[in-house]
Amino acid sequence: MSLQAMVRLARPGNWIKNIVVLMPVLFGLQMGNAGAWIRASVAAAAFCFASAFAYILNDIRDAEADRTHPSKKSRPIAAGQITTKTALAEGVVFLVLSLAAAVMVSKLLLLMVAVYILLQLVYTFFLKHRVLVDVICIALGFVLRAASGAVAITVAISPWLFICIFTICLFMGFCKRYNEVVTIGDMTEAENHRRTLIEYTPDLLTHLITLSAGIAVVAFLFYGLSESTVKSFGTNFFVYTLPVVVYAVFRFAMLSMKGAYADPTDIILRDKPFQATVVLWAVMAVVIILYGSKISEYLLNLY
Repeated sequence: MSLQAMVRLARPGNWIKNIVVLMPVLFGLQMGNAGAWIRASVAAAAFCFASAFAYILNDIRDAEADRTHPSKKSRPIAAGQITTKTALAEGVVFLVLSLAAAVMVSKLLLLMVAVYILLQLVYTFFLKHRVLVDVICIALGFVLRAASGAVAITVAISPWLFICIFTICLFMGFCKRYNEVVTIGDMTEAENHRRTLIEYTPDLLTHLITLSAGIAVVAFLFYGLSESTVKSFGTNFFVYTLPVVVYAVFRFAMLSMKGAYADPTDIILRDKPFQATVVLWAVMAVVIILYGSKISEYLLNLY
C-alpha cells in the first residue's frame, strides 16, 4: 500500500466533473459576489469528497470485473495495491468530509448531498447493471450537482438549463458506453466487465447518442431564447454560442466512438481542441452575461 495508490483510488482527476456545482454562480449573475464563490466552492468540495466515496465503493464492488478491463485492471484495488479494508476506511473518511463540508453551507445542501450519496449507493449495488437506467442515474447525479450549486448560493436557475445538463450528461454517458464497447472489443470480455454492454449494441448506442445530443442542443436553444434568460442577460446573444457548443458535442462523440480515450474525463483533461472549445465557450458566455446588454445597445446605435 502507498500514498500514491490511495490518492489514485479517490480519482482526483475525475473531480473536475464537480465544476458543474459552480455553474449557478455564472448563470445566476453572482460572479461579482465573493460570498457566492466561497459557498459554491465549499459545495463543490462536498461533492468532490462524495464522489471520491462513490468511486471507492464502486471499485470495491467491481474489483473482479475491473481485472478483465484493459485499463481499469490497473486501478489500486483491482491491481492488489490496496486492500478492501483500507479502501473502505478511506471511503468513510471522504464520506464524513463530504457531509461536514455540506453542513457548513446549509442544512438544505446537506440534504442534497445526502440524496446524491444515496443515488450513488443505489446505482452501485442495484442499478448499475440495468440498461438505460444506469446512464440515467449518472445524468441525475449531474443535475443534483447543478441544483446543489443553486441551493448553496440561493438562486433560481432556468428549468431549461437543468434539462440541457441532464440530456448532455445522457449523451456523455452513452458515449462512454460506446467507448467501452470499442475499447474492450471482445463481447465475452465486455459482458464480464459490464453485463449491460451485451445489450448496448453499437447501433442502439448510436441512436441514443444522436437523440440525447439533439435534445440537449434544442434545450440549450430554448434556454438562450427564453424570456427569463433574455431579461436576465439583457440580450439574446447567448444562442450565438451554438456553433461552439455543436462543435464540442460533435468532437466528444467522435473521439468517444473512435475509442481515442479510455474515459470521457480523459477527453476533458487531455484533448487540446476540446479544451480550447470549452474555454472559448466559457469566455463567450462570461462576456455575454456581463456585457451583452451593452454590446446589444451599442450595435443598435450603429443603425
